[in-house]
Amino acid sequence: MRKREFVTLDVFTTERFAGNPLAVVLDGTGIADAAMQSIAREFNLSETVFVLPARGSDERAFIRIFTPARELPFAGHPTVGTAVALALTDRAGAPGKLDFVLGEKVGPVPCAITVTGTGSGSATFSLPKLPERVGDLGDRTTLAPVLGLEPGDIGFGAHAAAIFAAGGPFPLVPVAGRAAVDRVVLSGTKPSGTPANPASNQVFVYCAEPVDSAYHYYARMLAPGFGIAEDPATGLATACFAGAIMEFQKPGDGTHRFVIEQGYAMGRPSQIELTLHVERGKLVRATIGGGAVVVTTGTFMM
Repeated sequence: MRKREFVTLDVFTTERFAGNPLAVVLDGTGIADAAMQSIAREFNLSETVFVLPARGSDERAFIRIFTPARELPFAGHPTVGTAVALALTDRAGAPGKLDFVLGEKVGPVPCAITVTGTGSGSATFSLPKLPERVGDLGDRTTLAPVLGLEPGDIGFGAHAAAIFAAGGPFPLVPVAGRAAVDRVVLSGTKPSGTPANPASNQVFVYCAEPVDSAYHYYARMLAPGFGIAEDPATGLATACFAGAIMEFQKPGDGTHRFVIEQGYAMGRPSQIELTLHVERGKLVRATIGGGAVVVTTGTFMM
């Protein structure tokens, strides 16, 4: 048993006490899987990261990501927050830029980091897997009761409910406006005589009515299946959302930047930057980025 250092950060924000909180255990060597899960439950944040030694010269570190209920092969806000935490260590808080690769169970994740101060920075990572559509969620009449909405609340423009995957699957549901997004409640029940809907365990609901007109979408992510009632900012869901933008909006060739607002309904406003690189009508590269701010540092025995 020894003393382990940790840091907590608020991610996808430039302000403390906003964004999505993250715990990063800076030395996870020798901690058993079951103990990692117990530590994640103790922190009780949407995710806790354990930093392990790099497996080769091409990695800065290998990381493992746990929610309070399970391990994830990849997640966005842990990637951004851990990249900033390690960059702050590497540069001793001195402002500047650096690039490195984080190893994750999904594969290598290239990161570009800017340190802006002794306890703050931003990071952008390239998606290790581009999104693909992997399933449907049924019609509006079937889906609406799962979300506590009316059928007319679901959908806008060409956007339709579907399941996309980018290192992990996510049900994505477009709704008519911000008020409908804020009304969504996962009841945990299903209409009589119908099969369980994947959106009853986790769902990313979104609309094209942001709070700030300079941004593009407003969203919430509810995930009782992950042990998370609601998440303030979700990189994995945003990675999947890139697939919805490609399918339903069909952006032309070039670079397209979108900012998604999340966490506003729970008092943790977050801004997630999603950039798509399109060539010959196909998505060839996508990045997700945002800020991160250190909130606490400390130690525990393990």
